[in-house]
Amino acid sequence: MHMPGQPDSTFSRIAVVYPPQMPEAAAEGKHVAQALRDMGASRVTAAPISNNDLRIEMQSGGLDLLIALGGDGTMLRAVHLSAPQGVPVLGINFGHFGFLIEVQRETWRQRLPDLLAGRFWVEERMMLTSEHWRGGQRLGSYQTLNEAVVARGQIVRPIVVTAHIDGFELTRYVADGLLVATATGSTAYALAVGGPVMPPELRNMLIVAIAPHLSVDRAVILPEGARVSLSVQTTHQAVLSVDGHPPVHLENSDEVRVAASDHTARFIRFEDRGYFYRNLTRYMQQNPSTGESR
Repeated sequence: MHMPGQPDSTFSRIAVVYPPQMPEAAAEGKHVAQALRDMGASRVTAAPISNNDLRIEMQSGGLDLLIALGGDGTMLRAVHLSAPQGVPVLGINFGHFGFLIEVQRETWRQRLPDLLAGRFWVEERMMLTSEHWRGGQRLGSYQTLNEAVVARGQIVRPIVVTAHIDGFELTRYVADGLLVATATGSTAYALAVGGPVMPPELRNMLIVAIAPHLSVDRAVILPEGARVSLSVQTTHQAVLSVDGHPPVHLENSDEVRVAASDHTARFIRFEDRGYFYRNLTRYMQQNPSTGESR
């Protein structure tokens, strides 16, 4: 099942990571690491995902695989850490939703032999690079798996965002915000504000307005090579948030530039390629965050 052109199915340098605020995931992560060692994996470490030594080891090319225990937020952090090195991620669900996660917490012991034997495939997903510019100076650059959001702050008043595509003006939005998402992000914030669902293998960008006021209220899908510029006009608060990270303050006339990244998110998959549609239907019928099902 292992596909040509993907990394060797024998992972010799594995890191098992977990959120530091989840003691249960930390304890289980140590069990996962020990089980891998017992199965013959030569080098396995377990550490909080925020561990600086882990980050240094990843950046130096010292890891072949990242196993992340947590929810989709942990998976986003794992991808931000691993994608620049081309390292794949396997998710074990300790959160609520798990759109990005492959293995449930009750079944990881059954999946580890498949992992070490190479009985998996690697799914590749497009990422974005989002940049914050002010007066011709780049203030920040962020790797993005889900979405970059330009939005109002705590003051409940819309902002004005002018969107340009490849240097040409698309439209001027008056809205609570505007987001630029990947196909992966189409089932995250973009879905909540009425955007379409895009299959994860698509290498397209999606623009969706958040609570538009007398503005274009339809999503726009762009090709992979498009370059998006969002210029902000506001007399009050505005922010940039990438993949749900803490917001960055935007001033009037600041610009956010979004384009396809050179990096690719890589996920270990055991299920067949129809998994996305099966899971989508299940998640739509049962939202774990409400504690109810129907």
